[in-house]
Amino acid sequence: MASAPTAASVPPPELALALTGVTLALGGHPVLAGIDLVVRQGQFVALVGASGAGKSSLLRLINRMLEPDAGTVAMHGANVAGLDAMQLRRGIGYAVQGGGLFPHWTVADNIAAVPWLLGWPKPKRMERAAELMAMLELPPHLAQRFPGELSGGQASRVGLARALAVSPKLLLLDEPFGALDPETRDELGDRLLALHRAQGLTTVMVTHDLADALLRADLMVVLDGGRVVACGPPAKVAADPHPAVRNLVATPLAQARALAGMGK
Repeated sequence: MASAPTAASVPPPELALALTGVTLALGGHPVLAGIDLVVRQGQFVALVGASGAGKSSLLRLINRMLEPDAGTVAMHGANVAGLDAMQLRRGIGYAVQGGGLFPHWTVADNIAAVPWLLGWPKPKRMERAAELMAMLELPPHLAQRFPGELSGGQASRVGLARALAVSPKLLLLDEPFGALDPETRDELGDRLLALHRAQGLTTVMVTHDLADALLRADLMVVLDGGRVVACGPPAKVAADPHPAVRNLVATPLAQARALAGMGK
């Protein structure tokens, strides 16, 4: 008779994500090397690092757009490799820079894309789209507009609304506000954090905005060369002596000091 799984092999249910020994190579080039990461239910995680550190690849492993060469990715205690990939993705909200919207679909239809795939009747889909538009402060008249008629901030809101359409357990965000001006980015960051808290989400966000990570995240994870080199509360990570961390935080800290000095 097969032995029962040990406590060490099955993450406890309060863990939203558990990555163990995850490695990945693409085109013969190593991308991730032995990633170990635990994310608890309800945490807001900022995934930071220099370009090419492996941040986007890590997100794509979680929703099985990529498969690891070794190691495991578990979501709520279940190894995602054993789950149907399409079913898995329908339970995960995913948004990218600029929204990644379908250009020939209306705003309402873009928001309701996953409900459409799940076979929701049109009235229910449109009701959910309207609800999310209100939640993200998108004017109702935009529902029948097309992505090309939107501002960058509006398109990002639509992308976020689409990611939330079926009330996912997990929200994965890949630089969702990266192309926006600082004021709009800050406004949407506040809105995202409010939604994260109100809906009890677990959120993992790739960002190059270190100020955003330091101010909003519960957990900050620094990748360098495909490895986790620092992980913990933002204040603790900001003080980490690792050279990759020091390089990342140098600019925002210098800017903060310069701004503080302007008031003297």
